[in-house]
Amino acid sequence: MGNFSRQLLNAWNTNDDQSQARIVRNTLGHPHHKSLARFMAKSFLSDFQGTEGWINVFKELAKMDFNLVKSIHQKEIRQVSKWWKDLGLAKELKFARNQPLKWYMWPLAVLPHPSLSEQRIELTKPISLVYIIDDIFDVHGTIDELNLFTEAVNRWEYEAVEPLPDYMKTCFNALNGITNEISSKVYKDYGWNPIDSLRKSWAILCNAFLVEARWFSVGHLPKTDEYLKNGIISSRVHVVLVHMFFLLGHGITKRNVDIVDDFPGIISSVATILCLWDDLGSAQDENKEGHDGSFLDCYMKENPGTSM
Repeated sequence: MGNFSRQLLNAWNTNDDQSQARIVRNTLGHPHHKSLARFMAKSFLSDFQGTEGWINVFKELAKMDFNLVKSIHQKEIRQVSKWWKDLGLAKELKFARNQPLKWYMWPLAVLPHPSLSEQRIELTKPISLVYIIDDIFDVHGTIDELNLFTEAVNRWEYEAVEPLPDYMKTCFNALNGITNEISSKVYKDYGWNPIDSLRKSWAILCNAFLVEARWFSVGHLPKTDEYLKNGIISSRVHVVLVHMFFLLGHGITKRNVDIVDDFPGIISSVATILCLWDDLGSAQDENKEGHDGSFLDCYMKENPGTSM
């Protein structure tokens, strides 16, 4: 039914009503269930046509809101860019991605309300480290180095950091600094120190990254269930949502913190969707050269004769 409707709408797009045709093209290219309202606001305002006076008043109000929110986002981008430059990881770790604007899009998508500016900026920081650590595991580190790094993140002690190569020490120091900074902020704002939860989320992520690195190092392609069980952790969703939970500060109690720490179904379900969506997507990061397999590879191995 969806493909049939799409064909009819594409055929209708050749009619003479250019305004309506443009709206249809935009909707087909950016369907509502795959788009964010804030990202589509500019196109909507351009396409919106109204003759009633009250409609035009609402349109002007929407334009004011759009420009106000845009100025907030531009300010945030400047702050994120300055923070990333001052952190210095782009210079120290030449092999890793250098995409602060892309990393900022995560918080912009999940925390769209204009009042959450500070939370968006703070959430960008651990997200940036997620990508840097992913590059270390997937592109640069040897298995022996990755074992040491994973142990250091699990123990979070000076003695465990000392044997690391310099580039891993640089990364761990940045991770430690960001974790301490966010923990101090959350404690100041909400009276709860989340440092144990944050450290635990990083340890869980690195353990999953290490599993994938070991698979690839020996050419092992796991079964689909095994791959997916690990993939929902390496999808990065848990570590991001744990940080977001504390930065928002809603419902921080011992009971709720225990639930979040234990990877609840509401998080694992989102992680499963993202893991499979990422594997099914055809886009490949132009700066990433690692190979960590996919659910499709595992499935096709278990089901010979299957084709895409």
